[in-house]
Amino acid sequence: AEYQFRPMANDAMSYFVGGDAVTGGFKEDKGFAINGGKGWSDVVFDNHNIELLGNSAIAMGNYYFTDAQDGSKVKVEYTFGYKKNVDGKLRIFLHHSSMPFKPASAPVPAFPTPSLGAPVSVDEVIDVQTRWAAAIKRISAIHAKGGDYVAAAGQAAGELYGYGHGDVMFKPTRCSTKQFRPTAADAMSYFVGYKSVATGYEEDMGFAINGGKGWANCVYDNHQVQQIGGAAIAMGNYYFTCATTGDKVKVEYVFGYKRCEDDKVRIFLHHSSVPFKA
Repeated sequence: AEYQFRPMANDAMSYFVGGDAVTGGFKEDKGFAINGGKGWSDVVFDNHNIELLGNSAIAMGNYYFTDAQDGSKVKVEYTFGYKKNVDGKLRIFLHHSSMPFKPASAPVPAFPTPSLGAPVSVDEVIDVQTRWAAAIKRISAIHAKGGDYVAAAGQAAGELYGYGHGDVMFKPTRCSTKQFRPTAADAMSYFVGYKSVATGYEEDMGFAINGGKGWANCVYDNHQVQQIGGAAIAMGNYYFTCATTGDKVKVEYVFGYKRCEDDKVRIFLHHSSVPFKA
């Protein structure tokens, strides 16, 4: 929770084997690979989708860990990125894991090959992020005034996400029953609320309008942006300000951006999660 990102090998080792076992380790690390001393007897991957990007690939899904002592199973969400290195071996370059969201209360054709267009630039990533944040504020403001926020959200989704242009891997922040949203209708349910979409899911309260309270601001803070296979991957935190209370909410993200056949850069990968609390 304190050291969210682990860009160095030593940082990762601290997490996997425990802060006490590594020089310069972090106190919050109890050793995930040994389950804090209890161990794991099994781990099973369940891919929701895999997207190929030249000599790399992105996988999204759930994996299930079995406690070696009591046999209990733990479900964890993931986004992994795999890249072929100069020695010909495939290794992980992107890893985002998160615990499935728990609400406070109950309530397409393939993308064209990236090489068909110019590689996605860091400036284009920043542009899409800026427009995404502006759309969240705009949709909330329209909702507050009693306007057609659903239409505004639909327009924004068409401009920002790759639905209708290829597969989209979307694991939203505030969902637990319907974790993955591969269709535009699935995404709209999440952003505007299930009551506003014919085939919506009851767990969706409308993230783009903050369940009715609205968002006054949204700020991206990229930990890193990496260009790969003509696409780009961004990891970091974004901060949402509630329009009603002024409270700020910190959310972790991994976004993937691709150039579509109309030469516009859109989101093909979106994994958001609430920061881990020990």
